[in-house]
Amino acid sequence: MNRVPELRIRALNDAPVRSNGRYVLYWMIAARRTRSNFSLDRAIELAREHDCPLMVLEALRVGYPWASDRFHSFVLDGMADNARELEGSGVLHHAYVEPQPGAGEGLLERLADDACVVVTDDYPGFFLPRMTAAAARKLSVRLEAVDSNGILPMRAADRVFARAFDFRRFLQRELAPHLARKPRRAPLRTALRPCEGLPEGVAGRWPTAGPALLDAGPDALADLPIDHGVPPVPYAGGSRAGRRLLKSFLDERIERYVDDRNQPESDAASGLSPYLHFGHVSAHEILDGLARREGWSPADVTGQRSGKRVGWWGTSAASESFLDQVVTWRELGFNFAAHSEVGDCYESLPVWARTTLEEHASDRRPHVYALEEFELAETHDDLWNAAQNQLRVEGRIHNYLRMLWGKKILHWSESPRAALEVMIELNNKYAVDGRDPNSSSGIFWVLGRYDRAWGPEREVFGKIRYMSSANTRRKLRVHEYIERWDG
Repeated sequence: MNRVPELRIRALNDAPVRSNGRYVLYWMIAARRTRSNFSLDRAIELAREHDCPLMVLEALRVGYPWASDRFHSFVLDGMADNARELEGSGVLHHAYVEPQPGAGEGLLERLADDACVVVTDDYPGFFLPRMTAAAARKLSVRLEAVDSNGILPMRAADRVFARAFDFRRFLQRELAPHLARKPRRAPLRTALRPCEGLPEGVAGRWPTAGPALLDAGPDALADLPIDHGVPPVPYAGGSRAGRRLLKSFLDERIERYVDDRNQPESDAASGLSPYLHFGHVSAHEILDGLARREGWSPADVTGQRSGKRVGWWGTSAASESFLDQVVTWRELGFNFAAHSEVGDCYESLPVWARTTLEEHASDRRPHVYALEEFELAETHDDLWNAAQNQLRVEGRIHNYLRMLWGKKILHWSESPRAALEVMIELNNKYAVDGRDPNSSSGIFWVLGRYDRAWGPEREVFGKIRYMSSANTRRKLRVHEYIERWDG
């Protein structure tokens, strides 16, 4: 069995491995899937090494920021998929849904008390790094975090890249050896000793979620202390839905990706971002699907190291354009989240961007809207309102309009800092792929991260890249989009 690359494994504490433990515990918090998952591979690897069973703890708390029916139902869809996948495998899947804030306190420690070692996901965004650091201090057994986020291990780079061009050039130089070191597509086929059951007292205090709760029905969600004003999106979460979506994209839409993905009225985008965010689908599954479709292999990657977008993957133009989004831009966000010391705050913007924004902070705004007006799509601009309405209903905005959405919030807010607060609040409250290093990249790109100074210098924007609804209307077909979402 191929071992998980050491570069993807990080010890979070100095506690020892417990040689007489009853099982290996995989605390699944970000890579919520049973296939193409380095974290699960590592847990299985350790279970075989110690000749013991494997237990998977997949928990869902209620006290996380922006907790709502929308995010709960999407995660519960994934938990139900995992329960089905793990049934009969010999791996015990403990799906726990916290009924009240703090009710899950102590569950991890109790399960870790009987474990040889605990494995979890190394995810650099949202509250998860703080949560795993706190757990590491409490556990008396070794806690490992495994990076299953992308094609490039986060620790393969030792610095933050200021531009996509520079990161792409780094990928062109360093990615090749990592392409062949993939997670296992079907790790559950590995023979393990069966896990007999939960430790004594666990089921009574922290019961396994039943089918009614995992179905994420309205009654089950209504009993939970989360925001019921943000309803579920009209599409399912989970690995099964994510894999179906990936297949339909590769079979039916990818050929139109280059020409039509920026057209709001064309269904040419993949729609995979929410599934990547919750770990229901992996970047490796996407790359494998493209490889099978095109007969591609890592040997087809060229030796180009120019930093240019095209010509280095050795795939079709459509696939290369898509891979630039999935690998370069997505993993650029993970690079920042993993290596930045300042995090996602206003001060993390490049010096040139903060300078020009502050020079124009007192400029007269053509319109100034409060958070509630933005949230309810009550601006003068029907195209912007349409994008915000799509976000509220579908939990996503068309890719190109997402950039315009952010630029106009900057234009119509009383200050750049206020604009950032509005973007973060609306994105994290409504976007299914929000609260993620990749969506954070999009928000901060609006304010200059990964970009350069542009001319001519304008009011409010200064040297920040400018976008307007009028120009967007000239470039794109938006009439039917507006009719649908702001008609």
